[in-house]
Amino acid sequence: MTTKKDVKDKGKREIETYKKEAEEPLNKVIIESAGNIAARINASTILLCADMIDNFDILRDISKSQNIIFATRDEDTSKKASGIVKKVLIVPNVNLTRVGQIKIAIVMALSAGIVGRGDKLVCISGIPRFGSLDNLDNIMVLDIGKEFEVLTSNNILDITVKLKPEVFETVLNLAVELANQGREGKAVGAMFVIGDEDKVLQFSRQMIINPFKGYPEKERNVMDPDLRETIREFSVIDGAFIIREDGIVVSAGRHLNVALEKEDFPRGLGSRHIAAAGITSVTDATAIVISESTGTVRIFKNGMIFMEIEKSPK
Repeated sequence: MTTKKDVKDKGKREIETYKKEAEEPLNKVIIESAGNIAARINASTILLCADMIDNFDILRDISKSQNIIFATRDEDTSKKASGIVKKVLIVPNVNLTRVGQIKIAIVMALSAGIVGRGDKLVCISGIPRFGSLDNLDNIMVLDIGKEFEVLTSNNILDITVKLKPEVFETVLNLAVELANQGREGKAVGAMFVIGDEDKVLQFSRQMIINPFKGYPEKERNVMDPDLRETIREFSVIDGAFIIREDGIVVSAGRHLNVALEKEDFPRGLGSRHIAAAGITSVTDATAIVISESTGTVRIFKNGMIFMEIEKSPK
């Protein structure tokens, strides 16, 4: 006897089959085209931002002649891609625009030393459609160090000097997640200052009792998933998080006493952004700022905006 559940499950299977048949050819064409472009322009790397690709044969073929960086939010997909491509990056599990996907993958690749100035990349991205399957529909060619649409500053060599790549990536992921999800349904504005903590503390003062003071260092490391939830809780307080280059949270609720006044600094940005520009202009720190009004995440270095990652429209 056929039940309603049987009919529903059959319908789901048929829809999934249709999705796969409808989308895979386009994905294949896009990836093959990117491979051809990379070969023609002598690009050093193909950057593929995708989550749900079932057929890795085309990647296996292209990887024989091209370096491929695979950026994904999906753990299962990352495991399947490992061993086939040069490098797999796990990016924040949030919705991003096509360019946003590329931006966060590039900054993670830069922090890990996978790409650098002078590298030419062919980037592929798209947005999930029909619920789960990727629809790759965007190819972008970038020359790292010359591209100003993705990288606001071409001074890329020292974006994460003296920082552990995994620390920078963890804080960036946390910031992007907070920007997209907020805290308890409300938008969040926050700032994280990473590295050169002794000098940063000299140019700042405590606004509230430091909630991290007195705890062992092993309990204050941003690499600890439990601590990341605590940071989300404290993200609603005013002031900056000060994080050591090895990931130890030194303080929260810190007021930065340095403000940058430059004629070419973008107008319309709030006090957090001005403070982030100021503190990074007088120290070797890197600052990551979440705009409460727009959800845009901005990375500051040397008093300049290095990159902007826009929140995806719902």
